[in-house]
Amino acid sequence: MAARSLSFRLIVSEALVLIVFYTLVTLILEQSFRENAEQALQERLQTHIYALLSSVDFDNSGHVKKSPNLQDPRFINPGSGLYAFIYQQKPEKKQLWSSPSVANGVEINTPNLKVNQWAFLLENKKRYALHYDVIWKNIAGIKREYVFTVAEDTQFVNDQVQHYGETLRFWLLARLLVLVFIQFALLRWSLKPLRTIAKDLDAVEQGEKTHLDGQYPTELQGLVGNLNVFINHERAHLERYRNTLADLAHSLKTPLAILQGCTESFSDNKDTVQEQILRMNKIIEYQLQRAAAKGEQNAIKSVDLSEIIRKIHQSLTKVYIDRGIVFDLVIPEQCQIYCEEGDVYEIVGNLMDNACKWCDSAVKVSILLDQRKARRNFSVMLQIEDDGPGIPVGKFNDILKRGVRADENIHGHGIGVSVVAELIGLLGGKLEGGESETLKGMRWGVYLP
Repeated sequence: MAARSLSFRLIVSEALVLIVFYTLVTLILEQSFRENAEQALQERLQTHIYALLSSVDFDNSGHVKKSPNLQDPRFINPGSGLYAFIYQQKPEKKQLWSSPSVANGVEINTPNLKVNQWAFLLENKKRYALHYDVIWKNIAGIKREYVFTVAEDTQFVNDQVQHYGETLRFWLLARLLVLVFIQFALLRWSLKPLRTIAKDLDAVEQGEKTHLDGQYPTELQGLVGNLNVFINHERAHLERYRNTLADLAHSLKTPLAILQGCTESFSDNKDTVQEQILRMNKIIEYQLQRAAAKGEQNAIKSVDLSEIIRKIHQSLTKVYIDRGIVFDLVIPEQCQIYCEEGDVYEIVGNLMDNACKWCDSAVKVSILLDQRKARRNFSVMLQIEDDGPGIPVGKFNDILKRGVRADENIHGHGIGVSVVAELIGLLGGKLEGGESETLKGMRWGVYLP
């Protein structure tokens, strides 16, 4: 299960990157330190050669008169690891002198050098040697070529590099662990909103919450909005089926009662029976179509509210062409909202159709963005107004009930506004009714998240 965790994958990936990085840094720094240590050793050996040149003297035969006086006590301690040699190059190459520190088995191979040439070499990975070729002129004016060599075992450099490497690896490892811990803490903090969403989804599943209402980062607002729309859509879908069945049963009561009364004299009421059967079929088709239209489990996509309003406006203009209704559409070119397209058609279609039924001659539809209502922020507010008589005092709450109409003389089933109110509520929105300030008729305000 840990391998499936996003936090586990991120922390392992970052740890591997840090390990590779610090390994390369360790190798580079150790190599750099070794080069610096070798450079420092070369300079130190060069100092010993200068001291050897200043203290040595040769006789006329070219041999060393007396042992040079070297300051470093390691030159006189056998096996100390620091050695000095003097070689004669011509007429034949031979060793003329070596420091007392040279023990048995210590041999240095002198390279072929030009006069005044230096050579710093690693001898068989055991010792570093610095050679210097020089022409020596004695008192008698005789010139001879000599090679002065000072060597030191690699143990001293290796010990320094090893100590530096151990110290370096310890502190880099400590920093690596600290960085991994910091990265882990940052990941836990950064991914906390995702864990919060998962916890809130569990609460929604358990029925403790109706939607995701936490404080989430800006980057997750789109995801949260889609999830809330999906949750509301599922809830609305289930509630619609329940209401549709109730509406279907309620709508069939009257036709069934008429048919029951016609059974005593079927032949005399044949036309009535046919009429009621046709009416029942239409009711069933309408209710089932209405329920099934919202039954598809598609992913919630954004829809253009402005485009839907324009399409409904074109349809209603044809339906009420004989009334000459003037429509005033105050809407943006585009208005994208996350909602099921069928739900938007049902909400806007019902309210605009009601406005056309009740108006005298004018209907106004407008869209306001980023509205706040009842201490909640809504992305859009749809406002539909007409210049009709409005809703009588005391009737507003009644028309939100199923089967109740503000005017029984107006054709309808008395369920349109109630369905709109229920649908808006299930979508997490708010329906507000009142008097239009501009047209003095009815005004409906639909707030959608």
